[in-house]
Amino acid sequence: MAEQVRVVVDAMGGDNAPAEPVRAAVEAVTERQDIKVILTGKQEVIDKELAKYSGYPKNQIQVVNASQVIETAEPPVFAIRKKKDSSIVASVRAVAEGRCEAVVSAGSTGAAMAASLFGLGRIHGVQRPAIAVTLPTMKDPVVLIDGGANSDCTAEMLAQFAEMGVAYSKNVVGIKNPKVGILSIGEEEGKGNALVKETYPLLKDMHEKGYIDFVGNIEGKELFINKCDVVVCDGFAGNVALKVTEGTASMLLKMISTEFKSDFIGCIIGLLAKPFLRRILKRINWEVFGGMLLLGVRGISVIAHGRSSSYAMKNAVRAAIRVLNKDINSRIAENINR
Repeated sequence: MAEQVRVVVDAMGGDNAPAEPVRAAVEAVTERQDIKVILTGKQEVIDKELAKYSGYPKNQIQVVNASQVIETAEPPVFAIRKKKDSSIVASVRAVAEGRCEAVVSAGSTGAAMAASLFGLGRIHGVQRPAIAVTLPTMKDPVVLIDGGANSDCTAEMLAQFAEMGVAYSKNVVGIKNPKVGILSIGEEEGKGNALVKETYPLLKDMHEKGYIDFVGNIEGKELFINKCDVVVCDGFAGNVALKVTEGTASMLLKMISTEFKSDFIGCIIGLLAKPFLRRILKRINWEVFGGMLLLGVRGISVIAHGRSSSYAMKNAVRAAIRVLNKDINSRIAENINR
């Protein structure tokens, strides 16, 4: 790694672009001297946003012009081929050409995945890259893989997801001996759809060979109780699980807030509970994790939530640097090719 880590940020990606990505870059370089942020997108728009800030080390931010933007509704593969000067394609190109060490984008997930796959290529031996999502739990964070990169998977792909998830959990999250489970509709070995049933013996065999610590099937209700540290599933089930979790958490927070404001007694209880609620919110806030890592590509690609604030984007930059320091791709290559 270079002495000053270079992270390229897709300044035009996300619901709050370019304001929040630009603000995140300013905050990131203000806090750390060992990074340089390259903002990719329409230069005149980015320069206008940067002009709102002062006092930050301007030599740590560079703007690279990209004239096109890929919208969320556009077909990913078609879009990256048609819009070769889009902000996300230009961002990935900067990593592929060695001008940056990592890319962060809150734009179209499909476009970020496709651009990373075609622009960076796969780690030798990896069939399909997968999205690793770090979820807060009662104890240690759990890694869910795949979070949405591959809707249709084979059992062999899920077995590789397990290997990649273990490497990520061990070297980045810090779990010494990650336990692996398959997301299913029941704990028993025979439960689940055809894909789960085909994957189970593969992971069981990997367990017997000492490659992973496989604990069997995991039901959705067990995602957050630390029964395992890596939850393996196809991208369809994984993304549904994530969206349901996000929606449920949002609903509960709104219900609690409404109840505390419903009458005088509720307001008093709400004021007394505020410090405790803040601590809980800090533990479950997805923005703290910053983004999801696309595992299996030859480079560091962090995909942030589409509605990320500057705080989330800044943490996504931090996550990219943390993964770089752990040399996760070498660990994945070792696991896959052994």
